Amino acid sequence: MPAINIEDLSEKDKLKMEVEQLRKEVKLERQPVSKCSEEIKNYIEERSGEDPLVQGVPEDKNPFKEKGGCVIA
Repeated sequence: MPAINIEDLSEKDKLKMEVEQLRKEVKLERQPVSKCSEEIKNYIEERSGEDPLVQGVPEDKNPFKEKGGCVIA
């Protein structure tokens, strides 16, 4: 599907697109930020033991570890 350049559309077409978007958004279920943030916090804390960014990567499983060095004699 080709990209639509908004600047090339008439004002009527822009308003139609906006109404379509608002119709989609009104159907979405909404939740308070306080509830969502608590769920995100719990999700992160439950999985932090498996997260390599938190725990680090073991040297034997690190694909980016130096393979060898260069010795100049």
